[in-house]
Amino acid sequence: MMEQISLRRAPRIVIVGSLNMDLVVSAERMPRIGETIPGSSIHYVAGGKGANQAVGCARLGADVQMVGAVGNDVFGQRILSEMRQSGVNTDAIAILDDKATGIAAITRTLDDNSIIIVPGANAELTAERVRQYWSVIEQADLLLVQLEIPLDAVKEALQLAREAGVATVLNPAPAQQLPTAILQLADYITPNETEFAQLAEYAEAAGENVWIAALAAWEKTFAQKVVLTRGKQGAAIMLNGQLHTVQAPLVEVVDTTGAGDCLNAAFGFGLASGWDTVKSLRLAVKAASISVRRFGAQAGMPTMSEIESAVDEGESSITSLL
Repeated sequence: MMEQISLRRAPRIVIVGSLNMDLVVSAERMPRIGETIPGSSIHYVAGGKGANQAVGCARLGADVQMVGAVGNDVFGQRILSEMRQSGVNTDAIAILDDKATGIAAITRTLDDNSIIIVPGANAELTAERVRQYWSVIEQADLLLVQLEIPLDAVKEALQLAREAGVATVLNPAPAQQLPTAILQLADYITPNETEFAQLAEYAEAAGENVWIAALAAWEKTFAQKVVLTRGKQGAAIMLNGQLHTVQAPLVEVVDTTGAGDCLNAAFGFGLASGWDTVKSLRLAVKAASISVRRFGAQAGMPTMSEIESAVDEGESSITSLL
């Protein structure tokens, strides 16, 4: 049985990242280049990787502060309102009069999704703006950042956390090459297979032996832990030269849009709570497997009680995983 969670206070997590309004179009399949096909529905859903992860952490019971920017428009107002309802502190989110709130245009099918992002106000989250909230970062148990904001802001947030001795998780998404100066500041990075292949410069289809060797080499180079997220195959991490894999349970998938953000939120929550890496990763995979059963990135974020009571074929509850 899992030991009872006993905390003197909720873990403090700071998210520095993006806030978007997701315009989600559902269709039977993806259109081909130059093709027009009918869609079945459209939804306006608060999103952005930073906001999704902030809501995910708050749903689990963390004390969450979000650093970011939105436009002074209807989308921005709705995003802030929904984040507050989820328990996220939005005091460090700038409201800009001269920029529109960022949007993500998402095409969703039964099996997959594709996304186009227009940064809007997110592009105005500068290093200087992040620096204004150094006192918020230095009081955190964990900093979680992603790549839908300018890289200077990512680096500044990681640098402030490093100077304050705050643990850091870098979710290197969307995929792009990153300078060594940023990578060296993160205690953990959490790429998916495509993102890690680009970072480590190997062919994604090269086979299992290649990415396992790349994991080992990466940790020697950067002295950080890599959590490789593998979708329905769970997640993997190299510890003391040994590969550890946390398998994902088989579930009926409704929407994969926020699965990675959910995994990052739960992994960060575990680390901020003082859990070891493997236990945190087991929580993360379990949380993500619940999130894909529901529509909407933020709406799919589970609470701790939902995770603890989840029952899958072949296991009595999450207590068998943690």
